[in-house]
Parts: sequence; structure tokens; C-alpha cells
Amino acid sequence: MKPIRLMAGFFTVGIWTLLSRVMGFVRDIMIAAYLGTGPVAEAFLVAFSLPNLFRRFFAEGAFNMAFVPMFSKKVEAGEDAHRFAQDAFVGLAGVLTVFTVIGVIFMPALVTLMASGFLGTERFDLAVYYGRIAFPYILFISLTALLSGVLNATGRFTAAAGAPVLLNVIFVLALIIMGMTCECTGPDAQSMIGQALAYAVPLAGIAQLALVWVAATRAGYSLRLGMPKITPELKRLAIIAAPAALAGGVVQINLLVGRQVASFFEGAVAWLNYADRLYQLPLGVVGIAIGVVLLPDLSRRLRAGDDAGGQDAFNRASEISLALTIPASVALMAIPIPLVSVLFERGAFTSDDTAATALAVAVYGLGLPAFVLQKTLQPLFFAREDTKRPFYYALAAMVLNAALAIGLSPQIGFIAAAIGTSLTGWAMVIMLMRGARTMGDAGKFDARFKKRLGRIILSALAMGAILFVSAAVMTPFFGIATLRYLALFVLVLIGVVSYFGIGHLLGAFKLSEFKRNLRR
Repeated sequence: MKPIRLMAGFFTVGIWTLLSRVMGFVRDIMIAAYLGTGPVAEAFLVAFSLPNLFRRFFAEGAFNMAFVPMFSKKVEAGEDAHRFAQDAFVGLAGVLTVFTVIGVIFMPALVTLMASGFLGTERFDLAVYYGRIAFPYILFISLTALLSGVLNATGRFTAAAGAPVLLNVIFVLALIIMGMTCECTGPDAQSMIGQALAYAVPLAGIAQLALVWVAATRAGYSLRLGMPKITPELKRLAIIAAPAALAGGVVQINLLVGRQVASFFEGAVAWLNYADRLYQLPLGVVGIAIGVVLLPDLSRRLRAGDDAGGQDAFNRASEISLALTIPASVALMAIPIPLVSVLFERGAFTSDDTAATALAVAVYGLGLPAFVLQKTLQPLFFAREDTKRPFYYALAAMVLNAALAIGLSPQIGFIAAAIGTSLTGWAMVIMLMRGARTMGDAGKFDARFKKRLGRIILSALAMGAILFVSAAVMTPFFGIATLRYLALFVLVLIGVVSYFGIGHLLGAFKLSEFKRNLRR
């Protein structure tokens, strides 16, 4: 079986994820301009969050964290991986069809679970209406995730990484069409735009599923719908997936708590959502890309008995992740206001919205390296089909997050939700690192990683200082409509050049390594 090229796969997933995130920015910029932070915006964001929350459990969070290692090992051993994938596909489709119907029926309860602060306001009725339209997305996107796992485990990353781009393209097209054809104005126009966005959600799910199904079929894994049947392997898969439902989706559960807290502060759901989009850019491009590629690679190495190769893969994945993420974290904390004002402040999105969103961006930036480290640490456990310990860690993290977010909100308001999310991220990393000690050298950071980490941090801090001063000097240009995008581009370019230049001089990394890693 052809080995997985770890770094080449990482860059493939990262580039496609970057394109998806850029399109996501375009989408959110347009939503912010059309809907601002008003009731329609908040209702749609909550409605869209519901299928995305549960997809972390049924797809990337639970099912795939259990499915990918089992499937990867079957591929490596030359066992009947196709039959296993077919049984899993049919079983997941059956469970999710029932779950989708239940979710649509009990949508008022789900909206209450997500945002009880909406009760008694127009936001609640809108969120229920939009939620019932959007919720079938959970079925399509979860099956997409399973097929993506099949592709990733066999070293094929392009189609699976490109599928999320379709979601944002369809959203953008829906907004453009509504903007061109909607003849009403004010609240009526916003209501119609919200409805169009809701219908775009399941349509995008169907498009994503079709893309990866075609790719999987071409790869020799033509999976079909049929009657589910319980097999011993599916029982084992379910046992492993149950604790992974929490472990894999801990960030989403913490965001759920955050949305509950935010729902009691008008506009806060939207502020946190737009801030989430900013820190999700580096998290998606780096952390998720590494996690997607690292899990099947570690699983197959374990099956082949290559412990040394597994340790090297873990360390190099962690090293390159932090080399790209720590400067992004510092940048989010150093220049949040220019980022938010240039990207979102227009139309219904005001300067007050910019200030609140920028505060959340800075707090999320503090937790960004932790979110990425989780993506490299968790595969150490999941590749060994150990989902119980991450489950216990996630449970402890959930309790801590709820205590921080709920306990601090009366004193400091909506930002308590972001603080809880970031601090909990670091707590989760500490627990995962302690748990990995039992894995011997495979779960330890090597000398090269430790040597370079301090230099990466120092380079990022120097870049942050340069960015902060540069942003202060360039402040007048951010308020000029014709120059604001150019000014932000120049500011980002200053950050990139200064970080990589300083990092190269300090020995945090060698620029030639990034080119060489593409061939690994």
C-alpha cells in the first residue's frame, strides 16, 4: 500500500482549507453587511450552528475518530476495507435519517438548548423556522465526512479538502442572487435573505456529498445505500465512537456553552460568530489539516510496527503546526481592531460591533495554539483506538468551561464565553500531554521540537511588537474606503515578512524546510 506523504498531504488539505476559509470570509462579510448583528443574523447563525454542532459528534468528532483508525489499519493489512466502509456508510445513514427527523420535530427544544436567551423574542421563532430547513444538512455532511475519511486513509486528500469550498460558494451565490432580485427593503429584505441562506445549507450538503462520493467511487470505494445490518465490527466501532463523541467535539461543546451565555446579551451571538471566523482561519488551515492527515498516518504506522516513524510524524506535525499558528495567535492579539474593522465594518455592522468582536478575537487568539495542539495530540490516542481517556479529559474540560463562562458572565458580560473557551483549550492540552506520557517515546516531544519552540515564540513576539507599532502608524488609512484593504494587506505582509525573517535568523526554522516538506 502506498504510504501517506504526511507533509504533502498537510499542504494539500491546508491550501484547500485556506480557500474555503477565504470564501467563508467573503460569505460572512456579506452576511454582516446585509444582516449586521440583528435578530435575523443571530437566528440564522444559531440555526446553522445546530447541524454543525451535531456533525462533530456523528462525523469528524465521534464516528470518524473511531472509523478512520479501524479503516486505515484494514487498508494497511490488506483486509476487506471496502466491506467495512460499506457497512459503516449504511449504518451511519440509517441512524442519521432517524436523528434528522427527530431533530426537525423537536427543533424548538434544540434552539432552547443552543440559545435559551432567545425565548420570548422574535429570534426564537426565526431560529426554529430556519433550523427546520437547515437541519437535514447533518445527514449529508456526516456521510460526506465518512467518505472523506475513506479518501484520507488511502492518501487522497484533494476532493475531501475541497468539498467545504462548495458550501461557501453556494452561500455567496445565494446572497448575490437575493441582493440582485429582492425588491423589498428593511426587515422584510433581511427575512428573505435569512430564508435563502437556510435553504442554501442542505443544498450545499448535497453538493459536498456528491463530490466526495464520485471521488471515492473513482478510488475503488463505491458505497451504496441499503438496509443497515449489525456486524461485530460495527458493534466495536460504536463502542469506540461513543466516548469519542465528547472527546472529538469538545471545542464544539464549549462553543455551545458560549452561545448559551452570549444569547443573553443582545448582539453577542453574532460578535462571537464573526470572531470565531477569524481564529478558525489558521485553526482550519493548520490544525485541522494536520489532524486530518496525521490520524490515518499514525494508525497505519502503528499497524506496521513503525513506532519511531510515528514519533517523528507526531513531532514534525506539532512543530510545523506551532511554527504557523503561534504567529497567527500573536497577530490576532496584536491587531484585532484593524482586522475586524476592515473585514466586517460596513452596512449594518457598526463601529460598536467592531469593538466587541475585536475583543473576542484577541481572547480567542490566546487559545489558538492550544486548539491546534489538540489536533496533534488527540491522534496519538485515537490511532490506538483509545477514546476513553480523551473522553474523561473532555468531560473535565467541559465542566471547567461552563464554570468559567457562566460564573464570569455576570461580572464581565459576553466575553466570559470566549475566555472560558480559550482557557479550557489549554487545560485540555495539559491533560492530553500528561496522558501521552504512558505511550513511551511515541508521545514525547523530541529535542528538535523543544529547541525550536522557544525560538518560534520569540520570533512571534517580535513580529507582534512590529505589527502593533505598524498598525498604530497606519490607523488613518484603515478608515479610508479606497485604501483600507490595501492598508490591511500591507500590515499582514509586514507581519509575514518580519516573522519568517526573524524566525530564519534565530533558527526557529529554515525556510528551505517548507519547500522540502512538500515532497515528504
